[in-house]
Amino acid sequence: MPLPTLTDEQRKQALEKAAEARRKRAELKAELKSGKRTLKDLLANTDDDTIGKMKVSTVLESLPGVGKVRATRIMEKLDISASRRMRGLGAKQREALLAEFSKK
Repeated sequence: MPLPTLTDEQRKQALEKAAEARRKRAELKAELKSGKRTLKDLLANTDDDTIGKMKVSTVLESLPGVGKVRATRIMEKLDISASRRMRGLGAKQREALLAEFSKK
């Protein structure tokens, strides 16, 4: 199925929308890293499009003290798919993630 042909105006709007979404995701990741936001906050707000569409692995990697390897191990341990988005987490997966990070 070919992509729809966009007018210059539509293309410009799509690019602006994508740039805004990237900026919001970067802002959220920075807030997580600095401690202004918590994993619990994000899990409670998955109905927000920006948060809901973020990959779980990206969110975990943004937490202080968690890198790619630890995030991958945690996700494997909790049986969360590598491609899972925040909005797609089940209730038990959310509880398991919160329990994992409340141990500290």
